[in-house]
Amino acid sequence: MADSAGIQQGSPAIGAAGLVPAAPGAGGTEGSGAAGGSARIAVKKAQLRSSPRPKKLEKLGVYSSCKAEGACKCNGWKSQNPPPTPPRTDQQSNTVNLQEPCRSCSHTLGDHVTHLENVSEDEMNRLLGIVLDVEYLYTCVHKEEDADTKQVYFSLFKLLRKSILQMGKPMLEAQESPPFEKPSIEQGVNNFVQYKFSHLPSKERQTIMELAKMFLNQINYWQLETPSQRRQRVPNDDAAGYKANYTRWLCYCNVPQFCDSLPRYETTQIFGRTLLRSVFTVMRKQLLEQARQEKDKLPPEKRTLILTHFPKFLSMLEEEVYSHSSPIWSQDYLAGASGGQIPIHTAGEKRKASDPLPHEENKRPRVVGDIPMDLINEVMATITDPTAIPETSLLSAHSARDEAARLEERRGVIEFHVIGNSLNQKPNKRILMWLVGLQNVFSHQLPRMPKEYITRLVFDPKHKTLSLIKDGRVIGGICFRMFPSQGFTEIVFCAVTSNEQVKGYGTHLMNHLKEYHIKHEILNFLTYADEYAIGYFKKQGFSKDIKVPKAKYVGYIKDYEGATLMGCELNPSIPYTEFSVIIKKQKEIIKKLIERKQAQIRKVYPGLSCFKEGVRQIPIESIPGIRETGWKPVGKGKELRDPDQLYSTLKTILQHVKSHQNAWPFMEPVKKTEAPGYYQVIRFPMDLKTMSERLKSRYYTTRKLFMADMQRIFTNCREYNPPESEYYKCANLLEKFFYTKIKEAGLIEK
Repeated sequence: MADSAGIQQGSPAIGAAGLVPAAPGAGGTEGSGAAGGSARIAVKKAQLRSSPRPKKLEKLGVYSSCKAEGACKCNGWKSQNPPPTPPRTDQQSNTVNLQEPCRSCSHTLGDHVTHLENVSEDEMNRLLGIVLDVEYLYTCVHKEEDADTKQVYFSLFKLLRKSILQMGKPMLEAQESPPFEKPSIEQGVNNFVQYKFSHLPSKERQTIMELAKMFLNQINYWQLETPSQRRQRVPNDDAAGYKANYTRWLCYCNVPQFCDSLPRYETTQIFGRTLLRSVFTVMRKQLLEQARQEKDKLPPEKRTLILTHFPKFLSMLEEEVYSHSSPIWSQDYLAGASGGQIPIHTAGEKRKASDPLPHEENKRPRVVGDIPMDLINEVMATITDPTAIPETSLLSAHSARDEAARLEERRGVIEFHVIGNSLNQKPNKRILMWLVGLQNVFSHQLPRMPKEYITRLVFDPKHKTLSLIKDGRVIGGICFRMFPSQGFTEIVFCAVTSNEQVKGYGTHLMNHLKEYHIKHEILNFLTYADEYAIGYFKKQGFSKDIKVPKAKYVGYIKDYEGATLMGCELNPSIPYTEFSVIIKKQKEIIKKLIERKQAQIRKVYPGLSCFKEGVRQIPIESIPGIRETGWKPVGKGKELRDPDQLYSTLKTILQHVKSHQNAWPFMEPVKKTEAPGYYQVIRFPMDLKTMSERLKSRYYTTRKLFMADMQRIFTNCREYNPPESEYYKCANLLEKFFYTKIKEAGLIEK
């Protein structure tokens, strides 16, 4: 398909390899004509740059300002606005020499290039490149019929003329500079792939990445329709917003493909969701139509990819593009955390290192303690390799509740459909059969609910049911009613037939229902659960703490005697049907990181030879590998790393405290008969006897645990007893003594 010529505007060829975009002013066509135009410009520049220096000066003379004495104000005889009919540039260049007089002043053209005598060859070639771009835009201005496009061409023409006169680099003067929206289209598509397909095996995921790369390349070479054409097609659209994006696209993406003296950016890297929304529907339609028309020209290895997988990919992406709550367009969505970015490159082209467009991840400050992304990506490559990590057994204690159901859905064993009765559409036999099946499942599994009541709600057009289908028959479902104006949905019935339970179907059903409601921008569930269903709903994230204001649901939902009202608040950033897969993958990452760290710690170092040479003592920190274990020198206020040393130090301190004359009130637990109501006031009692028992059982693994228990003794005493009491005074004196001993032992700073 990439070989076909005459493709209509806004319809690049599928395949991305070797695509050549339409040149400005080319009438919206691409293919061999556009490629020829681009090639001719490149050939002209190469020929001119290889010309002798006098020839180059002749070319630059007609565009440069006069440097003759007498303060001549001539800016070159080509500095005026383009005449109505553009002259042929090849004829002009053959008749010009430096001895000819300028057509705008009486001086020779040689007076226009005196400032270029000592200019380097590279600078001369750069200016000549701008000259040819000026001549190309000069032609475009006169050939273009659209007023908006012509205005942009003329502005760029004047900008490049100014750059030649001032010998500067062309800089577009605009209130905003790229990127114009975050996240970019490229980042959004990357997020989409991670959001929807991160659970797939590596081979299938590679196919999705190829589709994403193909789609992004289509956008980079897509010819936008002019603002006037769009106004005719979509009269009620945001005309001003589209015109602004169209102008930016011409200046930064389209024209620089041919006028390489202008800075060039990829459309997918500087534009975001707004531009994508304005072109996606038309683009998708034309791409699929073109694929069908030219399917016989596609290579066999691309045919299945483009004709089968690409339409499904575009349909799923379309939902996320136009959804108001899709998480992939959030700047907080870090696709890189669960996999690498999709490398998107235009065919035969690499971005220069000097290009000023920064990536968001480069600008994001690195948090102290973060694990390097290189290490994360390395570990991710390990855990996504199917040969490196075995599948979790479905009988394993560590497998997710919905894992079996998710695998069955992936294999096509089960299906999920949201269905409902309708009074406006012609009855669908299959849907009616499913509704009858749902009525039977609910009646059988909910025997205390009147059958007539179940039938009325299941067939009520205001209610919908998420049905679980296996082998063509209904085995479960969730009946619900949405209240969009109130911001919640009521779950009425939820059941799975008895012989299909304990397979994770209930969890997977609820996860599908959550994702369905996120797409419809309803983020709260309410339901009345009986005593047998409370456990299930708790596992699905429901609680008795209702987030919806009572005024929102009173009078709307059905009230049931003996049932408990429960609610669930949805998070639109969570892909619920894949959530357990994500958690599993995160656990594997942590596990692999721990294994790597342990491998470093267990490294065997050579023995010390210094003692054979007569050395009697060395610093501990000089022992090879000691610091890799996490050991640090013991200083004032530092933990003792040796457990025996810590035990001995704490035992000595505790003996000193128990021997103090003011320790008598705290030797044993407080008796209820001696202090009425003590345990109603003091929730966490502590005493020296209990501390001795804890010390003996090696409970105090750090100094902080020991100090916390001792401090609790003093705090409890002061909380229960009045300041003038003897106990209160004993606590203060013993506390002072305790901290003296702690400082003497070097456990805290003096």
